[in-house]
Amino acid sequence: MQQYNDIIPEYRNGFFIFVSALDFIEAHLMDDFSQEEIARACYCSLSSLQKTWRYVTHMGVKEYISKRRMTLASRELLETDMTVLDIAMKYRYNSHEVFTRAFKKVWGVSPSAFKREWKGSCELYPRLNPEYLEGAYTMNVKKFDIREFYDYLKSQAGTYVLCFDIQNLMVTNNELGREAGDKVILEAFRRINEAAEDNMLCLRMGGDEFVIITESTDQNKVVEIAEKVLSQNGNEVPYSGGSVGVSLRSGVIVIGKSPKYSVICDDFDNVLERARKSGRIEFIS
Repeated sequence: MQQYNDIIPEYRNGFFIFVSALDFIEAHLMDDFSQEEIARACYCSLSSLQKTWRYVTHMGVKEYISKRRMTLASRELLETDMTVLDIAMKYRYNSHEVFTRAFKKVWGVSPSAFKREWKGSCELYPRLNPEYLEGAYTMNVKKFDIREFYDYLKSQAGTYVLCFDIQNLMVTNNELGREAGDKVILEAFRRINEAAEDNMLCLRMGGDEFVIITESTDQNKVVEIAEKVLSQNGNEVPYSGGSVGVSLRSGVIVIGKSPKYSVICDDFDNVLERARKSGRIEFIS
């Protein structure tokens, strides 16, 4: 984590509000709590909490909590025999109907349809990275914290990681609104999951960035998966204001023998920058 003295002075208070709020929320996702309780835990006013949180994440506190709960709930749907009502109660929704509305807002389908239809990973909204504070840090600090998967990454030395980013997501958010942007993100994640093989873990690293940890040293297989995703470029998804096209770029990196998390992030950024310039699937070995 960034050291206190490394933080630009005008960001220090906001940094500690954000990190304290994030820790509180993540520790209490299965509890019933209010935003006022979060603010008290952060020793700040409710308005300071809300302004800081929106500045860092571009979403409200309530929206983040819902997206995190729905990400965890989706795991429960696929990996356990719990009923929808049991999962709703676990994540503090007081009825099947309220939970279903919240779930559909994030995943686009009902919990029962998701359980039948979804293929692959559920990490659509991972925990935010506590080092991510827009404008205060270097560009290679990823928005989401996937370090819980770092030991798994280290075990895959010598294999390929497929990297993707969404083209023009910021433009979509700015011109069509964040609802359209969320639909684009979900569609991108769906395409990536559909293309991945059953043993391959798909993760979201940033606002528009994803990876597939392929567990493979077969370059042809990796290219085939990437092309399967990219073949859908330009296909549209509906949102409340109409429809919007979804296109991705792709690159490939190789996990080193002793991979550092920061090096993996740097390689990810570098290979996608090459892909942006060339318009092709790029490789960094």
